[in-house]
Amino acid sequence: MTIRRLIGLLAVVNVLLIVAGWIVIAPPAARAGAGVRVGLVFDVGGKNDKSFNEAAWRGLQRVRDELGVDIQFIEPTEGADREAALRSLAARGVDLVIGVGFIFGPDVERLAVQFPNVKFACIDYSPSEGVGTLANLAGLRFREHEGSFLVGAIAGLVTHSKTVGFVGGMKIPLIRKFEAGYIAGVRHVCPECRVLSAYAGSEPKAFADPPLGQDLASAQYGQGADVIYHAAGKTGDGVFAAARQRGQRAIGVDSDQFDNAPCCIVTSMVKRVDVAVVDVTKDVIAKRFSGGLHELGLAEHGVGFVADERNRLLLPREVVTRVQELRDQIIAGTIRVPDR
Repeated sequence: MTIRRLIGLLAVVNVLLIVAGWIVIAPPAARAGAGVRVGLVFDVGGKNDKSFNEAAWRGLQRVRDELGVDIQFIEPTEGADREAALRSLAARGVDLVIGVGFIFGPDVERLAVQFPNVKFACIDYSPSEGVGTLANLAGLRFREHEGSFLVGAIAGLVTHSKTVGFVGGMKIPLIRKFEAGYIAGVRHVCPECRVLSAYAGSEPKAFADPPLGQDLASAQYGQGADVIYHAAGKTGDGVFAAARQRGQRAIGVDSDQFDNAPCCIVTSMVKRVDVAVVDVTKDVIAKRFSGGLHELGLAEHGVGFVADERNRLLLPREVVTRVQELRDQIIAGTIRVPDR
């Protein structure tokens, strides 16, 4: 048998054991998640928002491609559709149903009780008052304030005007964590810096209003800010538009948003929603799923910041080195980051 033929057989069956002149062909091993079904319902903005939802989409693709899981997803168009979408997946007998966003909290709580044999997970989950731990509901949360501290330090180190900005979506405790960490990071490295803050609104649509995001960011740039960090979903696209228009800089959130505005994005605070989706799916596959709250921060690689060759002109290497030192101090507990 020629080497060429052996290589050909290797490509087909993956494993060739050559023993005493015999070729033993082992069948390919089944992937860990074969037969497991995961359904996911996206939040406002959908899976192509290039931010929060897109990170969840990456995780869903990973469990399909790496683990062999069967995936299903729904992109609701109206708020009223969320509960129906979750219910539809649960009624199909999907093994794990994931809601992407804090707004799903009451719905997954209700459905977890109604479908005790289905496992549920909610990204950014905050338990409703009076609701204890449900054995089939995992709340997946992040220490966003830790990652926001790091990009705040970056803003404080690269600003020329000593004025930077923050644009949030809804003014709720979750987004306040981004703002609090960011302000703390700015002031840690630049005590004299001023931080301007603005929010898009008090309803979920505040995360899907790019024109308003552009107005809010333009106002901050007009007040002297030369770097603005957003935690506003699709509304953040307006922040990038204002940065392009005014020749200023911005910081992305949740996913690496450099491609949204290569001219202007210094870095992004990445929130590894994809890691949370993969981890909870692995728990279901391994039959070690547990209800309650599960939190990821810097120590668990759940949050961080982007520094690569693409943004090198806007993010000097000496700044990256300084911020990596701050990251290590946060993990070690020598810097405590406020979350409100």
